[in-house]
Amino acid sequence: MSIRVRFAPSPTGDLHIGGVRTALFNWLFAKNTKGTFILRIEDTDETRSTDQSVGVILDAMKWLGLDWDEGPGKENTKYAPYYQMQRKEQGLYQKYIDELIKKGLAYPCYCTPEEVEKMRQLATAHKKPPKYDGTCSCLTADERKKKEGRQKSGYPF
Repeated sequence: MSIRVRFAPSPTGDLHIGGVRTALFNWLFAKNTKGTFILRIEDTDETRSTDQSVGVILDAMKWLGLDWDEGPGKENTKYAPYYQMQRKEQGLYQKYIDELIKKGLAYPCYCTPEEVEKMRQLATAHKKPPKYDGTCSCLTADERKKKEGRQKSGYPF
């Protein structure tokens, strides 16, 4: 069995020391086991991810001497692309999403960003970790259908 490890930084700013440590550990492990070190760009935060930050990450990795075996510029067609949003655009995740929803292990959320922010504020006010409260997990099929209809028509939920 061949060892495959990855480092998946989010391009929302400079590469920080915690990310460097993770990359170094994975790189060392891959080299020690004659495995493959993969660099994948975790660009799912569409509002904060930038091409400039991707460039900073790639330059930092090169400066540190942490050369990757697969990733941007070193594509393996069996596993590419190495940018998460490109993988999403190719539909690589949709069948798994559909399967999880069908099994009841995941559900669509219809909350607006403003509603999620209110959840964060409420949790923080109660000195709890800010997180999604699962509002949409208990919707019936009819309630989901109604929300989906409103969403498609452009009306708020």
